[in-house]
Amino acid sequence: MVSPRRALAALCLVLLPATGVAAPCSDSGGQYEQWKSQFAAEARAAGIGQSGIQALMSSGYSQATINADRNQKSFNYTLDKFMQVRGAETIVAQGRSRKAANPGFYRALEARYGVPAGVLLAIHGMETGFGGFMGDSRVVSSILTLAYDCRRSAFFTPHALAALQLVDRGVLSASSTGAKHGEWGHTQFLPGNVLRYGVDGDGNGRLDLTNQTDALASTANFLRQMGWQPGAGYQQGQPNFRVIEAWNAATVYQKAIALMAARIDG
Repeated sequence: MVSPRRALAALCLVLLPATGVAAPCSDSGGQYEQWKSQFAAEARAAGIGQSGIQALMSSGYSQATINADRNQKSFNYTLDKFMQVRGAETIVAQGRSRKAANPGFYRALEARYGVPAGVLLAIHGMETGFGGFMGDSRVVSSILTLAYDCRRSAFFTPHALAALQLVDRGVLSASSTGAKHGEWGHTQFLPGNVLRYGVDGDGNGRLDLTNQTDALASTANFLRQMGWQPGAGYQQGQPNFRVIEAWNAATVYQKAIALMAARIDG
């Protein structure tokens, strides 16, 4: 999942440090240890506590994250090729099966947030194969690496600060694992979106997006907060397609979600 600019702008207002002095970025990992000390001052100025600072200082530069960030080829595919590569037929079949197996759960989510099951299931299937693989990279190290790297430092710095805040709150730890870009859980939320849109869906008093109920409730909440109109269409040109656009910036991804969702709901 790619955080929408609207959410990022709001996040910046909450988390960016008052000092206005940012730790310098770099295009290689050689200065990462020095950067951590500088970023720690930035984090403290943003209100990050001791647990978050400890997670920062124990983090490591992730070359695997940098490699992944520079090798995102699938979004240049045609829609047909993208659907084939991402396993659309399997996602649709499994999505229908999951909806049929637990219809009350998806009806309750739609009643609360207005988002139909097909959209949530298409996202769930696309992001992690319905939880089959939620990533094996350390969230904190991945997101800090991207904040350190000059290519998209401005985008990822608020998410890095959010990750440290989530450590302070006990939602994440330094060893929590996710995808290469620091996305976490069943539907791959970036840390800033966990902070803003995360929902304790099962009511156990703990937010955990590796829990399917919390993750799907959070996804529905995100879409609703982004302007989802209950009952309106979500195909390209219809009112809710712009909300799917807020979920991921790649046009081919947006179209795939809408098409798979319609087949799951159909």
